[in-house]
Order: sequence, then structure tokens, then C-alpha cells
Amino acid sequence: MSPFVLCRVHFSCSRIWNRDKSRAVLLWRCRGVWGWGEGFQPEEFLTSPIPDAMKQTHPRPLPKSDRMDWKTIIYVILLVSLRVAKALPRTSQDIEEKTSIGQRFSQLQESNFKAIALILFAQYVPGGTLGRAAAMAEGVTALARRCAAAATDSPDCLKPLDRIFLDTICQEENLPRSADCCAKKDPERNDCFLSLKNSSRGFSSPLERPDAEAACRNHSQHGQPLTGYFIYEVSRRHPFLYAPTILSVALQYEEMMENCCGSAEGPSHHMEECFQRQAPKVVKLIKEDSLRQEHTCGILKKFGERTLKALKLAQISQRFPKADFVTVHKLVVAVADMHKDCCRGDTLGCMRDREEILRYVCSSQHVLSSRIQQCCEKPLLQRSECILHVENDDKPAGLSPHVREFIEDKGICERFAQEKDMHLARFLYEYSRRHPEFSAQMLLRIGKGYEDLLRECCSPGAPSGCRSRGEEELRKHIYETQSVMRTSCDIYKEKGDYYFQNELLMSFTKKMPQLTSAELIKFTKEMTTIGSKCCQLGQDKLLPCAEEHLDLVLGEICRRHLADPINPGVCRCCSSSYAFRRPCIGKLEIDESYVPLALTPGLFAFHGDLCTSEEEKLQHRKQEMLVTFLKYKPQISPEQLGSVTAAFTAMRERCCREANPEACFLKEVWLLCPATVPRQQGEKGYIQVLAQSLFPVYLPASVSLLPSQCCFSPLNFILQSCSGSSLP
Repeated sequence: MSPFVLCRVHFSCSRIWNRDKSRAVLLWRCRGVWGWGEGFQPEEFLTSPIPDAMKQTHPRPLPKSDRMDWKTIIYVILLVSLRVAKALPRTSQDIEEKTSIGQRFSQLQESNFKAIALILFAQYVPGGTLGRAAAMAEGVTALARRCAAAATDSPDCLKPLDRIFLDTICQEENLPRSADCCAKKDPERNDCFLSLKNSSRGFSSPLERPDAEAACRNHSQHGQPLTGYFIYEVSRRHPFLYAPTILSVALQYEEMMENCCGSAEGPSHHMEECFQRQAPKVVKLIKEDSLRQEHTCGILKKFGERTLKALKLAQISQRFPKADFVTVHKLVVAVADMHKDCCRGDTLGCMRDREEILRYVCSSQHVLSSRIQQCCEKPLLQRSECILHVENDDKPAGLSPHVREFIEDKGICERFAQEKDMHLARFLYEYSRRHPEFSAQMLLRIGKGYEDLLRECCSPGAPSGCRSRGEEELRKHIYETQSVMRTSCDIYKEKGDYYFQNELLMSFTKKMPQLTSAELIKFTKEMTTIGSKCCQLGQDKLLPCAEEHLDLVLGEICRRHLADPINPGVCRCCSSSYAFRRPCIGKLEIDESYVPLALTPGLFAFHGDLCTSEEEKLQHRKQEMLVTFLKYKPQISPEQLGSVTAAFTAMRERCCREANPEACFLKEVWLLCPATVPRQQGEKGYIQVLAQSLFPVYLPASVSLLPSQCCFSPLNFILQSCSGSSLP
């Protein structure tokens, strides 16, 4: 059997491809704010050459009865995993010892097992090919089939599941970047493979942008195999994404294609409009779930299980304030165990854990919250997202906002000494359930402050009344945090998206000049989007919205630092404390260790693209120039920057009205401040320098310009001074 004939659902395409079809064209077109960077571009999605092994060998299409609907497969996978959840053990060690590959095969059935295997291999080897992943999935499935049928288990059948999958990878030759990992022994081998999972730095080339008509034509002709191909592409580009999410997104993808291509005979622009409306829903689920999972794994890896449990304790206590501590603590432990499985790459264990938690939550509604009833009535694939986004339940009536008993009780120090972590967990639970208006990160900082207070005040020789200052310090921290968020929102409301992002660019370029212009623009764009989302909310929701979304962006920056160190300040903030990461980065100033860019020909240049009528492209170009200039002159004052950018703004307005803008730029700058040019270079040398080295930067046009004053020229900070000091 061909390695691509995984099952009738996945790659029966080997029997239905027409020989003249060399490309599979699928379409997601979304021009929203979700930037995906290099690699996967879901807002454009998906056209790439169909692997040779997927091309047709039998032109006759499969009879309808011989094909199983993808929706059926996906629902079966999730329903089976839910049914077996009660019988599955709780820990990863138990999974390895008690659940063999044959047992898991019997639980999921062959086609379901194979679908999960394909996702796993695509995620573990994102630089591989569909053919290699399909062949490995077929091999593992064949082993599982033999083990399920055997009367006695062979040694291969008794191996832990993760070892079987890694052995299969390591038996393949010339897989990208796998040789070093395969040379290691378990568990180091698994850790090595997990370190290669990086969804944001692409193994994949940018994908072309098909038109709607071509996408619908291919969907109608090759719908089922393309859905399998889609699952593979999403899996390899998002190696931390939950397998249930991938399957759920596949359903949404199919629904989108059916809805938008249902009237393929009609005008193509109607299909375009349909994709533009519906694709963002599919893209959003992939992006949010992938980022959230990678972020959580980053916290677990860098700060450990204790920090992750504290974070989940704060979040769950806020979500279910009526639940007792024992119930909340049990749920926290289960969620942390789930993330350990998911982050270590145990795709099957991750699915099982997640479904077991859903079952527990929905069976405990009377203890947790009445608001999750509607979520638990939803289809299984929608249940998890619904519970994740459900509103916090109301606090119990009469619950005081204070927890003075944790300060004033005489036996506090004794309890802290006897059961430190459990005592701190109870404090965090009680404080979190009382304050849904605080972010989880702020609650962790409050918990850390309480721990530090007890360490100091419960030590021998501590002065009487030591603990009483805790409440005043708490009020101070709350006020400072709320003030930072209010100030940021005031600036956002005053300046709007573009100018607010420019403010962030100026700040973060000085903090992290080692980042590329593209990275700085991407991160600050994401921060600006947070402002648009959160600053319109009331005070009771502003802080959790702003800081928890900002935490995701800072997590991206810190993962970028781990991959390629930025500077010592960022290292300190990303490594010392998860709870204090946001305040730490906020207090960073100019990186004194940074060596500014040297002035070289071509560092700054005027081009005709500055005269584009497309405002978004013009703004992006100006922001690139702003970043470059700040890397060249990081110590520039706001007043100097305002003068420089005002000169550029006036010059651009004049020259973009001319037939030859670039020639105009040279002329205008020459007339503006000829004294800035060293005399020995002469006019010819000066114009050559200008053509290669001019820089424009952008600030609002309202900044006043005094063109008669040479020192306000844009050349001033390139040529160092108006006295005509020589160029390097």
C-alpha cells in the first residue's frame, strides 16, 4: 500500500487526483490585524504544490459510499476520547505504564488513531514533508494494529507511546534537524525534539494568494483530500497547537468552504466577500490557541510548575469565586498536569487530560458556577472554548474585599512555617475570588508581596506590628498598577492607533534596539491592538484585559530573547520573575550597552514609495525609518526628534507634488541647509552623500518647522552638527 493511503478519509486522494492538477488551492483571505510573521499566513492561505505521492494514480473518483466524511471522523475522535476519559489514569507516568499502544489503538479505532499520528508527526518534524509524516503515521498505525490483535504483548508493544513515536522519527533518514536529537537518550531526546518546536520561526515559505474562483473549483473537485492536507499544514506550522483545536478548525474550514463555494456559479466577487467575512473566524481560533499554548509552555519551562499552578489558581479562583478551595485546588492540579503533558509533546495524553477536565467541570456545575451550563450543553468541539471565555461568576454575597485574617491572626507565622505553599495558596485563592477587577499577574505580585512580608515579619527578632504595614504596601502597589494602565489608555485615546504605536516604537526601540524593525513594529502593533480592545472597557475590566493580553506579547518577546539574546536588561526581566515581568520591562530605559548604527551609504534613503497614496503602506514605511533613526541616534531628545521630523514632513509634502519626487528631495535638502556639507566634498560629493544617506522620520505634521535655522535640518544629526564636521 502506498504510504499516502493512510485511510479512506485522509489520503484516498491517491485515487482521485487528475493528472493535470499539479496544485491544490485552498483559500483563506483575511486582511485583519492578526500578523503571523514569516511562514504560515492564514489570512492569505493556502496554495502549495501537492506532493507527488498525492497525485492521481487512478483517475476514477471514489464512490460516495467509499468516503467517510471528515466531520464524522473528527466527532468520533473527540467523542471516543471523552468516553474513555473516566478510565484513563491521571499522570503521564501512569499513561506510559498502564496504557499501551494497542490499548490506545482499540480505544480510538484505526482511522482516528492515524489522524492523531499524522498531527503528531507533523508537529514534531515541522520541517519535513507530508510524504514522510504520512509514512511514519502508517508505520506506527501498523504496529498499533498488530499490538491490539496480539494475544500477548511483544516488547515493542509495551514501550511508552512517546518512545514509540520518537523511535519512528529516528529511524527515518535525513529528517531536518533530527540527527542531534536522535543521538541522545530519553528523556533528553524528547526534550531536544521539544526544543525544536517553534511555531513562529518558519520552516515554510510564504504561501501564494489564490483567487476565490480557483479555491472553490479545487474544493469542489478535491474537497476531502484537501481537508487532510489542510490538517497536515496547520499541524506542522503550529506544533504546540492542541490536536482537538486542529480538528475543530478543520470543521470550521470545511463549513467556510461549503458556505462560500455553495453558489460557485455566481460572480466570483461574491465568493471573495464571503471568504473575507468568514476566514477571520477560522484564523482567530488558530492564532489565539497556538499563542496561548506556546505562552503557557514558556511559563512552565522558564519558571516551573509552582508558578504555573499559582497563575492557574488566580485565574480559576476569579472565574469560579463560589467554589471552595479544595475544588479549585483539585482543578488547578489537573490543569497543570494537562499542560505538562501538552508541553512535553504527549498529544494523546494532552487530549485525554483536556477532555477529562471538561467532564469534571461540567459534572461539577453546582459547585463551580451556574454560568457554564450553556457551555456544557454545546457540542463537544465548542465546549472548551466556551468555558474558557465564560464570564466570571458573581462573588458570594457578603464576601469582604479584605483578607485581614491572613495578617492579624496570631497563628499566621506558625501556619506559614508548617505548610508554606498551601498557606500561600489559600491566601491567593481568597484574594483572587474577591477581586475579579485585578489581573492574574497582579494577583501573583500581591501573593509574592505577602510571602515576602511573612518571611520578614515571622523571622526571629522581627519588630512588633511588622505585619501591619502589609496593607499599606498593598494599596500602594494597586494604585501604581492602575495608574500605569490609566495613563496608557489616556495616551491611546488622545493619539489614536497610529501615533500611539509610534510612541511605543520610540520607547521599545530604545529599550531593545537589537530587535529588527519588523519585530519592533509587530510587537508594538500587537500592544496597540490591546489598547483598542481594552481601553474602552470599564475600570472593573480594564486591568485584567490589558495586562493579561500584554503578558502574551511580552511572552513572545521573551521567547525571542531565549532564541537570540537581546540585551542584559531584557534578560533580567524575562528571567527573574514571571509576575514582575511587565513592570520590569516597563521600567527599562535606553540600553547603554548598545552600539549605535554607524552612518554608512544607504543607511537612510528617500524613495518614491514615500509618496504613495496608500496610507497604511506610507505609515509602515515611516515607522521603519523611525526605528532606523532611533538605532542611529538613541540618545536624541524629543525636541530634537520633533524638529527633524517636522523638516522631513514639510519636505515630503512639497516633493510629493513634483513629477520627480526623488530629484526634488535632493534639491530641497540642498537648499535647506548647504552649510551642513563639508566644503572639501563639494556639491557633487554632497549630492552623492544625500542620495545614499538621507533619512526621513515621521511625527505629526503639527510640529512647527523653522527652515531658516540650519540646526533644524534633517541632515543635522547625520552630519553631527551645523558646523560641517566631516562624515565618517
